[in-house]
Amino acid sequence: MKLKPFDHNYFIGYINQVFPDTVRVHFPSSVLLNKFIFSGEEFNAGLVGNYVTIEGENYGFLGRILELSLPEKERLGLNEQAFRNKDFHPTGKIEILLSFDYFNPEKANKGLSVYPGIGSKVFVCPGEFIQNYFRGFGLKPENSEISPIFNFANLISNHKTEIEVSQQALFGRHCAIVGTTGGGKSWTVSKCLNEIIEQKGKVIIIDATGEYSTFDKLENVEKPAILTENSFLHYSNLTVEDIFLLLKPGGQVQQPKLLESIQSLKLLKCLQDKGEDLSKINIKDGAIYKSNQLKRPYLEMYNKYISEVNNNSADFDINLLPQQLRFECVYDSADFGKDISKWGDIEKTTYSHCISLMIRMNNLLSTPVFKEIFGFEKKGDDTGSLTAIIDNFISDGNNKNLLRIGFEKVGYDFQAREILANSIGKYLLSAARDSVFKSKPIIIFVDEAHQYLNKHVKDEYFETTQLNSFDQIAKEGRKYGLFLCLATQMPRDIPQGTLSQMGTFIVHRLINQYDKEAIENSCSTANKHSLSFLPSLGEGEAILMGVDFPMPVLLKVKKPKIEPDSKTPLFKKPN
Repeated sequence: MKLKPFDHNYFIGYINQVFPDTVRVHFPSSVLLNKFIFSGEEFNAGLVGNYVTIEGENYGFLGRILELSLPEKERLGLNEQAFRNKDFHPTGKIEILLSFDYFNPEKANKGLSVYPGIGSKVFVCPGEFIQNYFRGFGLKPENSEISPIFNFANLISNHKTEIEVSQQALFGRHCAIVGTTGGGKSWTVSKCLNEIIEQKGKVIIIDATGEYSTFDKLENVEKPAILTENSFLHYSNLTVEDIFLLLKPGGQVQQPKLLESIQSLKLLKCLQDKGEDLSKINIKDGAIYKSNQLKRPYLEMYNKYISEVNNNSADFDINLLPQQLRFECVYDSADFGKDISKWGDIEKTTYSHCISLMIRMNNLLSTPVFKEIFGFEKKGDDTGSLTAIIDNFISDGNNKNLLRIGFEKVGYDFQAREILANSIGKYLLSAARDSVFKSKPIIIFVDEAHQYLNKHVKDEYFETTQLNSFDQIAKEGRKYGLFLCLATQMPRDIPQGTLSQMGTFIVHRLINQYDKEAIENSCSTANKHSLSFLPSLGEGEAILMGVDFPMPVLLKVKKPKIEPDSKTPLFKKPN
């Protein structure tokens, strides 16, 4: 059916003022703003938020009504009898969203290089006209037939108008789903997961609270990897910085001694793996003993395997770390500094400074939940290894579409959640750099992203900025086929560099000014006119905007087939 954006049956008024981003319209009669039905579709132009088309010269324009008012003299004469017997002449303000060519109305033009003139006619916009625009957003002509299309939402201004968007437009430049509690954020995440699964796509979700466990029953969903219950991320997949974050050593004494301990244990494991003769160095209680021992044998081995010892991996026996730390607390030379060929006796001052670090080590290694999370007593290839589960899910022979990684039983101590999520991100990014996802793209959803994407993890002794794997995915994952979707209640807590890499935003109700500013500063298509609707959005209602969407649109996300377990518990009367 040919689109008719300027049908005279939809006429409502004339442009009488033009500004860089808005126009003012004069309605010849208030009757034109009344609700009417034409060709089976219900129209009501007299509502803020409704869409209109403007007939320019050679170009047409799509706009949204921002405000309606009456001239001063008519406003003063308002009363009940006047409403029944008189005809009023309202004026309105319209935001221009995009322009289109008369001869190719399906193709939208980003930006405004032309403007409507004074006297241009304004029409109510038919739903079909908007529908056709959204199907093509984010798609190149050669990809229009192969990209999956999501039956995603309905217009708020016309609930019968369905909004269908391509998966490429939603996730092709990363996506952020934001909104306060109760705004419908989880509902939208579930809808996206539903659609991806139905289109046979691949998606991994880091589920912070277990609310997406409702997907576990689906046939084409992988068995969930619930950390501490049936899966673990072996500590050998962490980095040296991660170990520092877990233990938080003090700066002047503890940090260098912890690094020396890790290097010694990495060297010991390397020697064992290479089958080297260990008799040249003194091994005591499984660790390298240094007090009054010759340095040369140790340094020769260290220099031989220096690349393995100084790399960033945590590939060593972490259970020996407290013991090795004790052995590192020695003087740098023996015989009161006279014999530099040997280490000296135990340095009691250094040892006393490291006691608190040893206590933290023992607490971490002996706490049952962390023993399960990081597999302190397991091997990296034992059953339940999260990296093995991910490898199996992304393998060519696996036809499952969703893997849920459950964080619901992970504690908040030691920054374990942040480190776990960051390590998962690093692992997926490493796979992406190896071109694993080039032909079969994958999307990683991070629910409650503000819990993991803190720019600094710190305490009174230690500060770092190393938890940046999702920032790296946002910056370079797209070219490798690894796409990111962040869901959060507090966009202000997401690093600005990461948020600004999001190409698509689905923004539910936001009230906090700093949250709105974070969106405005990160989304190129956000403007004050669109953001002014945010505080008044209802449950499930959102503004969809982004790089591949020439205009922001107010919509209500459709009900997902599988709903999240996020209902608010009810207060009940006592029996």
